[in-house]
Amino acid sequence: MESALDCIVCFVRQALDAARMTSADPSVHEGIMRDVLQWTSKMDLKTPPPVFGQHIHRRLRTLTGSHDPYREIKKKSNRMALALLPGLRQTVETAADPLVMALRLALAGNVIDMGVSSSISSTDLQNAVDKAMTEPLAGPLAAFQQALRSAHTIFYLADNAGEIVFDRLLIEQLGAQRVTVAVRGAPVINDATREDATQAGLDNLVPVVDNGSDAPGTLLDDCSEAFRHRFDSADLIIAKGQGNFESLNTVPKNIFFLFKVKCSVVAAHVGLPQGAHVLAVPGA
Repeated sequence: MESALDCIVCFVRQALDAARMTSADPSVHEGIMRDVLQWTSKMDLKTPPPVFGQHIHRRLRTLTGSHDPYREIKKKSNRMALALLPGLRQTVETAADPLVMALRLALAGNVIDMGVSSSISSTDLQNAVDKAMTEPLAGPLAAFQQALRSAHTIFYLADNAGEIVFDRLLIEQLGAQRVTVAVRGAPVINDATREDATQAGLDNLVPVVDNGSDAPGTLLDDCSEAFRHRFDSADLIIAKGQGNFESLNTVPKNIFFLFKVKCSVVAAHVGLPQGAHVLAVPGA
């Protein structure tokens, strides 16, 4: 997916929010903003938004001297989600259609996105769960169910810390024995890494690999050869989050994207309102 002019405004806002969140030093705030304003004046709008997000957060880590500025926020997100997990699992197990309920709850977890909001509370998370119970699920659900029936191997591309706890519920419904989960290869925003997968207990459920990249999405050219081999050989790919949609929606693979629409650019692209819960395929 190409970037839009509205993405530039978002990049600038995200950079300032991130700088203020990770450092109290005004010189850091000024430094990252000057860099971003220079980059945006030259950026190629044909590149997907996660490319620019990668540049921003690499620079932020350099200026702050922190390898993982969001580490404590991610740990908090995992703890909040884990506290809800027993009740959510019971909700899935008692639902008329456990798979659809698990899909809904996996979407509820997609609210944990520090690239969109600088703070997420336990109340925000519970509200997202409550909304997911009734929010329409837009997309080819029947085709997804058919793809599940025929898939022997499923490659699950995770998105954010905290959210991956919700993903556990869906993975259990998919059949954990055929699922491999991929996380980011290095810290970026609050995207999940191997450390977060361990905190969420995912590594006790399924094999967990990383993609070798620090982009807030899946830029295949930037991913490791091992990751690309798994990606190419999987019968079915489930990609969580808007960043994965932005970076993979033109890839001709058997991919189903699962995300909440969080901005006007993506809303216009998929023809759905902001806030919609979406199950999409490449080309959407």
